[in-house]
Amino acid sequence: MTTPISLVLEYFHPWPNSAGFYVAREAGWYADQGIDLEIRTVDPGIGDGLEHVNRGLADLAVFPTNRLLVRAERGEQLHALSAINQRGLETVRTLEQSGIRTLADLEGRRLALNPTPRGLAIVRDLVERAGGDFDRVELVDAGVRELSAADLLNGEADATFGSYWAWDILLTEQPDLPERHWRVDDELGIRYHSYLLGGGPAAAQLPAHLIDGFLAATARGFAHAAANPAPTVDLFSTVTPYFTEDVIARSLEAIAPTWFHDGRWGGIRSEAMDRYAEWMAANGLIADAAGWRRTLAPGAITDLEASAA
Repeated sequence: MTTPISLVLEYFHPWPNSAGFYVAREAGWYADQGIDLEIRTVDPGIGDGLEHVNRGLADLAVFPTNRLLVRAERGEQLHALSAINQRGLETVRTLEQSGIRTLADLEGRRLALNPTPRGLAIVRDLVERAGGDFDRVELVDAGVRELSAADLLNGEADATFGSYWAWDILLTEQPDLPERHWRVDDELGIRYHSYLLGGGPAAAQLPAHLIDGFLAATARGFAHAAANPAPTVDLFSTVTPYFTEDVIARSLEAIAPTWFHDGRWGGIRSEAMDRYAEWMAANGLIADAAGWRRTLAPGAITDLEASAA
């Protein structure tokens, strides 16, 4: 007999960052742990993955680290079990023909982004680190949309913040339009966890052996996906048949190394969390830089000796 567990992914559609879940399910490794896993994407009308688990509409979710810290500080009963990515994925993206050669060159230019408090704080930090004046950057509200190379060519903006170097850029780049990219975590000097895996009240009620089994099967799935790209691309092409196998393969090759630190999947690293939380606190996004430790669920994969919910 198996226990149904639902997992909400981080985006409007699956992309290769979630390949490990599909590989583990296809191989029967969740079933071996007594788990019947349902994988679904977010319903934007409800909110992000954290809103789904907070409202009890799903057991687990993949979500950005910063959102967990902000919502947990509000008192929501949300927690982390593991890391999905060991580094950040966002970029500032522009066409070579824009003439933008440094992030300081964004002064007087139009930058498209989703103007969330975190997004604005990152762009301000990046521009000022480069010696520019953020207040002279003209911001274009792109909402949740990621501008493509064609959008930049058509004049919607001079540059865009948010596109993932392991997905959006690969999906929409054009060979005849050379681009320039800045990876955000390189520019900030912080290897933060772009995405974590965790849950809310429903997950907290699951037996410890099921959580342990879920994490073990998931670690096995991500390791197998990274080590066996060809069959993983074949499988993932059935999950997202609207993308070409070439794009899926290139994305998988780019994203797979971000799943591991020192060969280990899933570890929530205190160094990464401390530095990112300190940056968030310094920019007024959270009040308590040490509060992230309280978001760790019992049994979480972490380099700390013990974790507490």
